[in-house]
Amino acid sequence: MSLLPRFALNRHRAQEKALEQQVTALRSALDQCKGMAKRWTEVRLEVMAIIAVVFMGLGFALGVYREPLQRSAGAALATVGIGSSRPDFKTVNAVFQKGEYPAALRLAQPLADEGDARAQSIVAQIHYRGRGVPQSDTEAATWFRRAADQGDALAQFYLGVMYNEGRGVPQDYAEAAKWYRLAADQGDAQAQYNLGLSYARGEGVTPDPIAAHMWLNLAAARFPAADSRGRTAATRNRDNVASEMTSDQLVEAQRRAREWKPKTPQVSASDG
Repeated sequence: MSLLPRFALNRHRAQEKALEQQVTALRSALDQCKGMAKRWTEVRLEVMAIIAVVFMGLGFALGVYREPLQRSAGAALATVGIGSSRPDFKTVNAVFQKGEYPAALRLAQPLADEGDARAQSIVAQIHYRGRGVPQSDTEAATWFRRAADQGDALAQFYLGVMYNEGRGVPQDYAEAAKWYRLAADQGDAQAQYNLGLSYARGEGVTPDPIAAHMWLNLAAARFPAADSRGRTAATRNRDNVASEMTSDQLVEAQRRAREWKPKTPQVSASDG
C-alpha cells in the first residue's frame, strides 16, 4: 500500500467504515446480478456490462478500494465475454473439434501468433487440409514446424509425414524419421507406427528389425480401440517383421517394448 492511501485511512476512520459497508453492498449486488445473468440470458449482457462500468467508476472514486472493485468488475465482464482479449485453448479446440474451421482459425490465430504450440498445430491442420481456407502445404509446414519445435507431438508427427511425402518441404526420409521419433517417444501411436515402418524399410534410418518390431508392437497396443484400422495395420506389419526375425531378436524387441515409457515433450532446435 502506498503512503497516500495509508495516510487517508488514518485521517478518515469513520469514512473507512462507511466505505467498507458500501463495498460489501456493491459486491452483494454483483453476486445477485451474476445469478440473474445465468437465469436471464436475454438481459445478462446489458446488466453485467452496466454493473461493471459502474464498479470501475466507483473504484476510482473510492480510492483504496479501486483495485478490489476493478477485479470484481473484470470478473463481471468475463462472465459475459467482455474484456477478455482472446479465448483459451480449450475453447479454441472445442470449436475446431466441432468442425467450425473458419471460426476455429480466427480464434486460434492470435494464440498461435503468441507462441501457443497447440494453437499453432490447429492452424497448421486447417491449412494442411484446406478447411475453410485454400489448402497450403507451405503454410501448414510453417505452423507445424513452430509447434513441433516446442515439443507438440501431433505437429511432430505431421511434420514427419510432410518430409516423408515432400509436401511443403524437400522430401527427406531422415528428417521424417527424426520427427516421427520425437512424437513416438511421447506415445503418439501413428508416429510409432510410421517409425516402425521406417526401420522395417530402412527409410531414413539403418534397417533394424528389432526397432521395427518394438515400435509396431507399441503402436498396435496404443491405437485406440475405435481405430481398428490402425491396430490391424500395426499388428499385421509387426507380425510380418517377426516372421523374418530370429528368436533372440524377437525376445529383445519384446523386452524393449515392455520397458518403454513415454518421454516428456522435447524441444527441438529449428533447422530453419
